[in-house]
Amino acid sequence: MEFQDVVRRRRMVRTYSDEPVDPDVVERILANALHAPSAGFTQGWAFLLLDTAADVDRFWSACTPEGAAETPDSWLRGMRTAPVVIVPLSNKSAYLGRYAEADKGWTDRDEARWPVPYWHMDTAMASLLMLLTAVDARLGACFFGIPGERTAAFRAEFGVPEEYTPVGAITLGHRTGSPGGRGSAGRGRRPVEEVVHRGGW
Repeated sequence: MEFQDVVRRRRMVRTYSDEPVDPDVVERILANALHAPSAGFTQGWAFLLLDTAADVDRFWSACTPEGAAETPDSWLRGMRTAPVVIVPLSNKSAYLGRYAEADKGWTDRDEARWPVPYWHMDTAMASLLMLLTAVDARLGACFFGIPGERTAAFRAEFGVPEEYTPVGAITLGHRTGSPGGRGSAGRGRRPVEEVVHRGGW
């Protein structure tokens, strides 16, 4: 698929068929994530792959807010049909450590030097590469957040070390029906003229 087609076709897919995902494609998606840029080439990310029905069920049990599992809405019912979930995680301490090395020299490891948390930014860019690779493989994918109040349950369920923070999660599978052309709640994309400020605001 041409790159422009990949970008144009990227959508958040919220329902999936029961067709299994080729493990080789999943490995390509994960490998492509490693080509994301990272500050200081720190690569302070990790990716939790859940590709068995049992592990995906464990994810939803840990991450679904109380009460929602008993009366799931259409979003949750659709998302739970995904056969694969990937959780991208960032590691702040890796960046503070990397920038304390001799070629960077921020030996105080002061977090104030980071007005933007690049550990999250870089992991998010890796996530976007996974979403684009999914489109190129003619799969559907959706990036979404793990509710803050469920983060501890998620960590406990999968033994995630404290220094790693989930920046979200990605469902992956074969899309069903039409992907549609409009975003959440029928919102369309804002035109370039509204968001690009040329030479000044």
